Amino acid sequence: MLHHGRIARASSLAGSSVQDELRRTRNIGIIAHIDAGKTTTTERMLYYSGHTRRIGDVDEGSTVTDFLPAERARGITIQSAAISFQWPPGSAGSVSSEPEGARKSSIPHNINLIDTPGHADFTFEVLRSLRVLDGAVCILDGVAGVEAQTEKVWTQANHYRIPRIAYVNKLDRDGATFNRTVKEIGTRLRGWPAVCQIPWWRAGDRKLCGIGDVIGLRALLWQEGGDGTVIESFSLEQLESKDASLAKELIKARAALVEILSEFDDNMVESFLEHDENHSAIPETDIVASLRRCVLQSPQTVIPVLAGASFRNIGVQPLLDAVVDLLPSPLEAHAPDVSVKGIDGTLPELLSGKLLETAIAAPRKKHKAKGPLPAAATIQNLQGCGLAFKVVNDSKRGILVYVRVYSGSIARGSPVFNTNLSVTERAPRLLRMYGSEAVEIPSIEAGQIGVIVGLKHARTGDTLISYANMSAKAGPPEPLNALQLRPIAVPPPLFFTSVIPNTLSEEKHVEESLEVLLREDPSLNVSKDLESGQTHLAGMGELHLEIARDRLLQDFKARAEIGKIEINYREAIPRSGQPRTVELDREIAGKQARATAVAAVAPRDENITSSDEETAQHIELPDNNVLTVRHPTLDSSGQPFGKEDKPLPPQLSLSILISAIASGTTAALARGPSYSLPLHSTHVIVTLDTNTQLFPDTSSMAVSMATRQAVTATLKASTSETSSAVMEPVMLATISVNESGLGSVVQDLSSARGGQVLSLDGEESTHQEDNSLTIDAQKIYAPPDPWASDTGSSGPGAGVDKTRQITARVPLREMVGYLKHLRSLTGGRGTFIMQVDRFEKVGGQRLKRLLSELRGI
Repeated sequence: MLHHGRIARASSLAGSSVQDELRRTRNIGIIAHIDAGKTTTTERMLYYSGHTRRIGDVDEGSTVTDFLPAERARGITIQSAAISFQWPPGSAGSVSSEPEGARKSSIPHNINLIDTPGHADFTFEVLRSLRVLDGAVCILDGVAGVEAQTEKVWTQANHYRIPRIAYVNKLDRDGATFNRTVKEIGTRLRGWPAVCQIPWWRAGDRKLCGIGDVIGLRALLWQEGGDGTVIESFSLEQLESKDASLAKELIKARAALVEILSEFDDNMVESFLEHDENHSAIPETDIVASLRRCVLQSPQTVIPVLAGASFRNIGVQPLLDAVVDLLPSPLEAHAPDVSVKGIDGTLPELLSGKLLETAIAAPRKKHKAKGPLPAAATIQNLQGCGLAFKVVNDSKRGILVYVRVYSGSIARGSPVFNTNLSVTERAPRLLRMYGSEAVEIPSIEAGQIGVIVGLKHARTGDTLISYANMSAKAGPPEPLNALQLRPIAVPPPLFFTSVIPNTLSEEKHVEESLEVLLREDPSLNVSKDLESGQTHLAGMGELHLEIARDRLLQDFKARAEIGKIEINYREAIPRSGQPRTVELDREIAGKQARATAVAAVAPRDENITSSDEETAQHIELPDNNVLTVRHPTLDSSGQPFGKEDKPLPPQLSLSILISAIASGTTAALARGPSYSLPLHSTHVIVTLDTNTQLFPDTSSMAVSMATRQAVTATLKASTSETSSAVMEPVMLATISVNESGLGSVVQDLSSARGGQVLSLDGEESTHQEDNSLTIDAQKIYAPPDPWASDTGSSGPGAGVDKTRQITARVPLREMVGYLKHLRSLTGGRGTFIMQVDRFEKVGGQRLKRLLSELRGI
């Protein structure tokens, strides 16, 4: 196993033990398309690191990270799984081998690995994993190349500024082509491929037998049929006598690698000149250091590319070396974004006191308060800060909350304050996960990923902080109690199904089971139809809902009838509705509550004149809805705007009122006036006047209820003459097909499904990022495949039916059950992914058919 450049860095690992531990930590994710061989690669990583004593047989479902029954039954990853191991192996008896001439290191690195799903229906699992990772390995299928789902995940990683390396897998398969895949990395992933390894094709049958290490100018030969632990290393001089063509290509690949690095790293230019412009003379350590600097640049424009065939045990150990050498430690990763009282910044700015001083100074300056700012003392007592990114209901251990700690540490038994819910809970047990197994630990340190057992309230995306001498009721002092790490965005659900308990006695158990499901997976959504009383469960796709249904019935033993999967349509109001005033004066939970609400609505695309921005706040709501809260009698801090204006009741603050108004508005928009569908693209304007609308006994619940009634009333007024328009989701679908099936698929999309083909093979595609690079494939170095000019060859790439990619905009209704039809058109080789592009109005005969279905006719 090669550990490139690690010796050069070992001497720099100085300082405190905590700093040393951080430098030797890698929080990485494995991201890939569902068929790229991700699970196999993960299993080999665990085997070579000594974590498992044998290589799991993926076909028999004995994998470590895919441990759910549904995952083993379907052969896919459904939920992300965290596992920790060391590389290079640090324990005695680990499976390990060092090829002759390899650089050795005695410094093991702790790798926290998250194995993410590859199916498009489980995109949220990938999103919440990316949110807490410092780096990622993108695994590509050497046969299929860069697939549509890979492009989508790559774009998401760009959003979170995650450094990545690419690993081209399955190069032992028929149809594999390293050359084409490397070029697609450049053109489709919008980055310059830095080829660090090239495949070693055996002379004669041209099967993959090893890799050429471009960085170290050596070749690695794996024992055929072995478990991957017997590796023979050949220097460039030795290789010239064994395989002269590979030696020649290695020299050419090294020159291309140095040229790419020189474009983006000035240090590499200096090293190139120091070594008399000889590409091959530049030391391996300099190449690794330059690659690392380029990978850590933001945005990342250089993509290291490695090669292998994990199922044949080829290339996994060098991939692990690259994880340690090229991906960042927590100390080098991008500083996490935070906000305090609406003031945005980074975690280092918070820990330095700068951000807190700004948050404290704003209201003090407004009210002319005097005295020193307590920011330094407040920060000094902050013991730990982390983000809950995943919640799992474990049948043996109870509720497991996965946490990434960003500063300090969270100790076992310490109180933890949830800044999103303003509740304090104690952390009774802490675990480090190894797939489905776990080991208890005394604390979760900064930069590490661990699990807190037994938290009753924590949800995905909640910020958890540990604070010295914190009151269980009051929590940490202001404004630290409002600290928020960057939340995890939840995509909107597209499909729904009804859940009907078999008996009234089962209703409570079904509701509790659904609550657990939602806490585990926030991309699911539960709502209740007020007319029918049915409970609706919504999700990202058909498979997503099928898995949720199976878990509800099989894992939670809920006795309920699950309806057929349907599409989540929307409706949009045709015109503005005049403001409506609702006066609420009733008893709520045994207490009298009064409030008055004034609301108006309009289509979002209408130009609404806004009042003074200082007395108005705009809140984005789901489904492209927006809420404007006008408070003419209050300034932005909640104080009376004029001398004659009344102050807020003591039990209410402006933030509490706005939250209550947003809650009431969201509830009203969940049910449209014409078809009882959720509203889309609606602008709601609520006016809050403390002089006439609030009373001493007004509560936040009363404000929310009054707002809901006022918004509902004006929605009905807007549709008194003309019904709402029905909106349907239109998908941006990317379909990968073999060239022989291209014509039939395009015709089917355009005629039978009413779709619009936007591009072929990504040309002029509208779904790429506007600020992404445009890479010329002719300028990309990629080693030629040995059969490229030999049409009679029987090698892996011979006679390939080229894969083509179609990008089209198609109504979601026409894509239900499409995979089965696509495979019938393409001989079982077609795949596709899709994402919501927009909601569009339905008209003509399609609207009549749809309304008949909605009304059950």
